[in-house]
Amino acid sequence: QVQLVESGGGLVQAGGSLRLSCAASRRTFSMYAMGWFRQAPGKEREFVAAISWSGGSTSYADSVKGRFTISRDNAKNTVYLQMNSLKPEDTAVYYCAAYKGPLPPPYDRYDYWGQGTQVTVFS
Repeated sequence: QVQLVESGGGLVQAGGSLRLSCAASRRTFSMYAMGWFRQAPGKEREFVAAISWSGGSTSYADSVKGRFTISRDNAKNTVYLQMNSLKPEDTAVYYCAAYKGPLPPPYDRYDYWGQGTQVTVFS
């Protein structure tokens, strides 16, 4: 069982930056691949970024590539999403997810999900 708690969301002007954090329960955090998803108002949940156990492999949605960076610190049981050059289109609830395996699963087939944190970008 893995519990995930997102933080760092808020209100930011377009072009600004935010860093989201996802704190996981200490138990076996390093044994999980991690991902970030988001769900905008009126839209379905979409993939944002993912990272392998070691952090050596990452992937991004085309819409955020070059602007967002996913990273993890296994010693702190935390995964991050650095969000730069934010756009109003990035406004969404952002969810952290965990998968018990070395590599991120296809689609959204993760084992555990956080409660989400709101990111609002205004222009």
